[in-house]
Amino acid sequence: MTDTASAPSPADPSNPEVEPRERVVAMPALCLIAFLIGLVAAAGAVVFRVMISVTHNLLFLGTFGWSYDANQYDPPSLWGPFVILAPVVGGLVVVWLVKTFAPEAKGHGVPEVMYAVYHNSGNVRGVVAIVKSIASAISIGSGASVGREGPIIQIGASFGSTMARWLNLPRWQKITLLSAGAGAGIAATFNTPLGGVLFAVELLLPEVSSRTFLPVVVATATATYIGRIVFGLDPAFLVPIAADPKHAALAPEALLGFAILGVLGGVASWAFIRFLAATEDFFPKIPGNDYTRSIIGMLMVGGLSYLLFSVTGHYHTAGVGYATIQDILDGGMSAALFLLVLLVAKIVATSVSLGAGASGGVFSPSLFIGATLGGAVGAIGAQILPGVFSVEEFAVVGMGALVGGATGASMTAIVMIFEMTRDYNVIVPLVLAVALAVGVRRYLIAVNIYTVKLRRRGKPIPMVRHTNMYLVQPARELMSQRFVILPADTSVSEALTHITGEPGTHVIVTEDQRIAGYVRFGSVPYQPAHQGQTLRSLMAGDYVVAPESNILNSIITRMNKRSRSFAIILREGEAGVPRPEDVVGVIESPEIAGAVVRNHYS
Repeated sequence: MTDTASAPSPADPSNPEVEPRERVVAMPALCLIAFLIGLVAAAGAVVFRVMISVTHNLLFLGTFGWSYDANQYDPPSLWGPFVILAPVVGGLVVVWLVKTFAPEAKGHGVPEVMYAVYHNSGNVRGVVAIVKSIASAISIGSGASVGREGPIIQIGASFGSTMARWLNLPRWQKITLLSAGAGAGIAATFNTPLGGVLFAVELLLPEVSSRTFLPVVVATATATYIGRIVFGLDPAFLVPIAADPKHAALAPEALLGFAILGVLGGVASWAFIRFLAATEDFFPKIPGNDYTRSIIGMLMVGGLSYLLFSVTGHYHTAGVGYATIQDILDGGMSAALFLLVLLVAKIVATSVSLGAGASGGVFSPSLFIGATLGGAVGAIGAQILPGVFSVEEFAVVGMGALVGGATGASMTAIVMIFEMTRDYNVIVPLVLAVALAVGVRRYLIAVNIYTVKLRRRGKPIPMVRHTNMYLVQPARELMSQRFVILPADTSVSEALTHITGEPGTHVIVTEDQRIAGYVRFGSVPYQPAHQGQTLRSLMAGDYVVAPESNILNSIITRMNKRSRSFAIILREGEAGVPRPEDVVGVIESPEIAGAVVRNHYS
């Protein structure tokens, strides 16, 4: 059925104060746009890595070159002990870029994307992509302890949002393309197409349906394909023991060890979240300005990495830390105490880096912390039960436990760790450890490492996103049946007698045996002295009609597309011109709000 009232006239393009009407593009067109976003996200990932390489070689190693393998340890810096100043120089440039061009580029990026989804109608400024890529490349390349996934997520999200705004798409399609860009960015960066899709689904999309899921899949698949052409087919980390054949199920003792690792992963996630939040609160309180605070923080970061170099020969906490992770997975580290020292050092270095104003992500530090924790548990277990516990396998599972515990995205953590290592042998313990880590972390602190920042700003996002179940209720289950049907010539005084004592009763107005409009007596300009008024002078025409079997989502969508605020519900099976005798109920704001409240559970 269609609404009987005429649609509002389109915006006048000659009037600059009137925004043009949003347009909904069809699914094929939306997928085509997502394909283009995937191409751009992949290109952004490539350019971003090149920028990191050039910056790292110049500021950290004192050379100029395009080649840089983050999975291999750096040689001793040409600067010697003065390499401590590399993060300081990089930090000053980053502070200037962020303060001058895009404050949103500060920090680890994902909270800003979440803020755009839930509090800014999916709007992310295009300049953010440029500033974020430059600032994060400098932060990572100069030795700040941050990751590269947060920037590429924000870069992809920025382009998706910009494209949607340029096409003047509605909010839901804007958020869909923003999420597609974010998922495509992380998929291209880590060669994890499924992980990219799940990241968008678990952390960004308020609605998961075919109309939002398909564009995300198209963008992530496209970005992954381009990424594999440029970066190769290898996973992010090589796990030699993954090739070892398994001839028996996991030993119960080992499974118990993985369960203990999951619990410890939840505790470590809690500690990481709390310490990061504390440093982000602490640094702004230090006397001085953003530049002096950056100098203080980056001197600490540079000093810590050089201290580790002096003792071990490697700058373990500088940059993304993939070389240390790869070393653990190769079986090169088996000292539990040293691994725990690296765990604490990485939490401190990452928290101080971000608190002092660096730009970069927390996903890679979570991998580092998880690998060191898992490796330490595996090393201790190997001392007790040799042949049952493995440092390498526990390190892989620890990575998933920390990512899941810290971010709250359990499915993303499980799938991404599998895609990043391609170690199928750890799937069962990985599921167990991630579930326990997420549960323990939620018990200790409700927010995750992304939402804690928004909550402290006073901009929380929903803890759960199942509350849209009310949208699938049919109209007959939630419509109000308190209405009267009166002719348009009925006087207001007479109409009031029909609803006396029945607050909230709706008035359906008819003319020539057809529905002409409705009256809300709680919001009409009626005064008792105006005895001459009739319902015709007060009725509103911004309504739609719908059969009683329609679900609420369909009705709200129709109301939104036609800028209506009222729905008249008709008896099922009626066709043609809506007749007053077919009306069985009405839906407006109170009914919708009541459905939301009744269907909310936590």
